[in-house]
Amino acid sequence: MKNIKKTGILIVALVIPVFIYLFLKGFGTNHYKLPRFIPQIDSTNDAPIIKNGDTLFRTIPDFSLIDQEGKVFDQTKTKGKIYVADFIFTRCASICPQMSKQLSRFQDTFSNQNNVLIVSHSVDADYDTPNVLTAYAKEYDAEKGKWYFLTGDKKQIYNLAHKGYFIPLQETEGETDPNNTFTHSERLILIDWNGVIRGFYDGTDKKDVDRLILETKILVDIKKDKNE
Repeated sequence: MKNIKKTGILIVALVIPVFIYLFLKGFGTNHYKLPRFIPQIDSTNDAPIIKNGDTLFRTIPDFSLIDQEGKVFDQTKTKGKIYVADFIFTRCASICPQMSKQLSRFQDTFSNQNNVLIVSHSVDADYDTPNVLTAYAKEYDAEKGKWYFLTGDKKQIYNLAHKGYFIPLQETEGETDPNNTFTHSERLILIDWNGVIRGFYDGTDKKDVDRLILETKILVDIKKDKNE
């Protein structure tokens, strides 16, 4: 009888770890979800558009601007990529340096991730030529092919801000102080590989940028799972 009990205990001791391993293998992976922002709206009833049971979301519209190297930069450069967008200008002495400093930290975190980019749009297109943007990029150790600074048609940039990234942007006529010439958002916007907005973050707040970094890592894992 004692031998039977010992045998039973031994079997349980051997089997339980196997069940634990199988459980963890099958169910132990953490699955995260990030929200999608800005649903497509049906103009007839002002309700989100649903297709095959899923809500449709707006994507960043097509654009064509110039990067700090004087090369054309359009939506094909971000297709299939995860990227963070913001709006700054080089003469800004208030929130822009804070935002760019935080994005430099973001860049360091994802320096080995080729599918993660940073796209900074200048709201001061007349002053921020490619040469000016190149000098600004060097101040923050922007990596070539990783962090792009864009200039170009002002109307297109403002349209992107308002109707693409859904952030405020306004120019004050007659203002001589560069810091007061443009009213723009401190927000950093996280965009997925389909061009859908996945998050808004305060680019002047280290803790909120920490959240951006974490959620970008989650998005990288989600994309990796979809490709496997």
